[in-house]
Amino acid sequence: MQSMASTSEKILDIAQSLIVAGGYNGFSYADISAAIGIRKASIHHHFPTKAELVAVLVDRYRQQAETGLQALRAQVASPAEQLQFYLNYWDTCIRDAAQPFCVCAMLAGEMQMLPDEVASRVRAHFQSLAAWLASVLSAGAQQGLFRLNGRPEEEAQMLMASVHGAMLSARAFGDPGLFIAIISTQIAKLTK
Repeated sequence: MQSMASTSEKILDIAQSLIVAGGYNGFSYADISAAIGIRKASIHHHFPTKAELVAVLVDRYRQQAETGLQALRAQVASPAEQLQFYLNYWDTCIRDAAQPFCVCAMLAGEMQMLPDEVASRVRAHFQSLAAWLASVLSAGAQQGLFRLNGRPEEEAQMLMASVHGAMLSARAFGDPGLFIAIISTQIAKLTK
């Protein structure tokens, strides 16, 4: 049973890297098969359809993100520091290419073409992330750490769009430094 879980995780890991590289329609089971060295039938055994595979992947990604954000909140009291840790996470990922792009952001670019079970999970990820950001911004504003020009939910949406847009710009220009350059401007508006 352990090897099945291990194989499933390997399949999910490869699928995630392929989605980050080329999106939902940019990979097939043949690509996963070649990367792992197993037959396509073995992949179908674990994940009968591509939609099911990507839905499970997004669920796993969302759970990892939520767990990480909860741990961050538990370990770091200051909302300003929580936000900085979140931004530093992406800056480090982009700079060392560990995870240069959010898999849900990549999938969001294809929302109209995604199966419903995948699209609904991508949407849920962004709703969860926006709620976390709004809570951090609200707590920071209450403590006098942030100056918000709108409701925390609106500011969270703008910040989330800036983070993902900065990822896209850094990727498009092949310049990891662009991420922080763009985000620093957004953060400066919050902290002035």
